[in-house]
Amino acid sequence: MRTKLQLIFPKKPPRTREAVLEVRELAKIYRVNASYLTVLENVRFRAATGELVCILGPSGCGKSTLLKIISGFIPPSSGKVILNGRPVSRPAPDRCLVFQEDALFPWLTVAENIAFGLKGRMKNKKAVRQETDRFLSLVGLGPFRDYLPREISGGMKQRVALARVLILRPRVLLMDEPFGALDAHTRSEMQNLLLSLWKKLSHTILFVTHDVNEAVTLADRILVMDRGPGCIRTEIPVGLKRPRKREDDGFHQFCRRLYKELRTDR
Repeated sequence: MRTKLQLIFPKKPPRTREAVLEVRELAKIYRVNASYLTVLENVRFRAATGELVCILGPSGCGKSTLLKIISGFIPPSSGKVILNGRPVSRPAPDRCLVFQEDALFPWLTVAENIAFGLKGRMKNKKAVRQETDRFLSLVGLGPFRDYLPREISGGMKQRVALARVLILRPRVLLMDEPFGALDAHTRSEMQNLLLSLWKKLSHTILFVTHDVNEAVTLADRILVMDRGPGCIRTEIPVGLKRPRKREDDGFHQFCRRLYKELRTDR
């Protein structure tokens, strides 16, 4: 008979959905003066269509570098990133990256920031406005469409940043600790918003974090990274039902397991 803990932590992640993204034997090596620094080594994993995968690890383990390689902003030293069966070699709209810094255009309004990427794709101004209004509503910023970034809060700026990439309908959404600079209450609100949008829009999401509670709150599956050099130590499917409550025993069991996985002296 399986124990309660075994039911929460199945040994093998489910493979019931088609893989949209595959990372194969990825490595990244930088030359530093007369020596070499290996940041990533033999990183391998898949992400299924519509799956929310959290990449969890300590600072300096190469999580951000991994996302930049997947997005196409920097090349790997070896290995491949495969999206929809094709190698990734450069940035493209099918992969959008959201950073901790919102990077909004300060001279554009909330609506103009969200619509920015659409204007090169859609010539019909009415269609652009309709789509922009839809995403303003999805992220709860309808009343703030004509505000400038300096006139809204940090949490609202992250809502704009999220809407600006989601409106492009990427196959994979890459998120590099996007809520790390927010206060605890706003961070929780943004996590709930992300889950709501993910449920409605069914994107594949890779979410980088060093926060154990955040990973357990969000993920279908958690990839735990080691550092020196960075690699995937283990992957843990999250068997908790949604919505997840941090006060539940199962949630605490997951967190304790992950803290043990993150220990470097185990």
